[in-house]
Amino acid sequence: MYFLINLLGFFVVMGVVFLCSPQKKEVKWKAIFSLVVVELLITWFMLGTDIGSWVINQIAAFFTWLIACASEGIAFVFPSAMANETIDFFFSALLPIIFIVTFFDILSYFGILTWIIDKVGWLISKVSRMPKLESFFSIQMMFLGNTEALAVIRNQLSVLKDYRLLTFGIMSMSSISGSIIGAYLSMVPATYVFSAIPLNCLNALIVVSILNPITVPKEEDIIYELPKSEKKDFFSTISNSMLVGMNMVIVILAMVIGYVALTAALNGILGVFIEGLTIQKIFSFIFSPFAFLLGLPVKDALYVAQLMGIKLATNEFVAMMDLKNQLDTLSPHTVAVATTFLTSFANFSTVGMIYGTFNSVLGEGKSAIIGKNVWKLLVSGIAVSLLSAMIVGLFVWN
Repeated sequence: MYFLINLLGFFVVMGVVFLCSPQKKEVKWKAIFSLVVVELLITWFMLGTDIGSWVINQIAAFFTWLIACASEGIAFVFPSAMANETIDFFFSALLPIIFIVTFFDILSYFGILTWIIDKVGWLISKVSRMPKLESFFSIQMMFLGNTEALAVIRNQLSVLKDYRLLTFGIMSMSSISGSIIGAYLSMVPATYVFSAIPLNCLNALIVVSILNPITVPKEEDIIYELPKSEKKDFFSTISNSMLVGMNMVIVILAMVIGYVALTAALNGILGVFIEGLTIQKIFSFIFSPFAFLLGLPVKDALYVAQLMGIKLATNEFVAMMDLKNQLDTLSPHTVAVATTFLTSFANFSTVGMIYGTFNSVLGEGKSAIIGKNVWKLLVSGIAVSLLSAMIVGLFVWN
């Protein structure tokens, strides 16, 4: 019975997203069906075969190496901070952005990244029926994270129209950052973290295809290349990249501090009227029906709904720390769906991070499209996390 409820939940979430779409007639259902089939095959490959696990681990190893390189630079400036057993979010997740942006700008400078975007984007776009840049972005943000991935393609974004920029904002709610995978793995099972990463990206394509379906003429479905006349010398390019990365760190830091502080303030106000009431508890009540649709018994569903509320109101770290202490008491299915749901940046702070990134790399005018569509970003982030959890849940029961 729980398996059927889990399966039903997938279609219920898809239906809710469809009801939220302002462009229902433009939705391309054949492409969405193709993406769902690909997701099922990928999940089977990752959870059901040794080769699948090996491939994911190799990809993760590459990005772990990138973060290790970034950590070398950070440790040179902040040796005492990096020597601590527990490293602050600022050092572990934000400062590596400087190196990651620079590394991929070097690849862009020599035309390597542009070539990869064109070829990989073409392949994914054949399945998703979306433009090459959007298709590649879904893969790129698997390990880079939303802010880093947006920064890497900032030259591409600068020439796009607003309706396409919104697509990138919506998709950005469903990523994580390679710089914090290690932190996740210290709290929850690695198998489900690595399963969630590609599923989130494919589900981001599905959800954005429903919430903000776009059709791009063939002549516009191109990868922008900076004209040679505007191309700077190599050292000027990487120096500018480092400054761009540092500017992003400052903007994102301000947004995260502000949104977490606002949540604390709101909880304080709610507590004046009803003792113990918090925004996290309100969200957990709202999400409880969806927790049941994950194919969970009543007790586990209520607990997972609580984790959902914690994640949206604060962040996934707080929720994962709670889950870590309960792993031995939960069934494999509950652990699988809970871990998968938590493995993404879908919360209010992320909206601020995305807005801040758009503002930083594209300017205030371009970032307005995010401010006007916050509800779409939130619906997307929650829906993608639920869909990924439901797909993983279909393969894990004992």
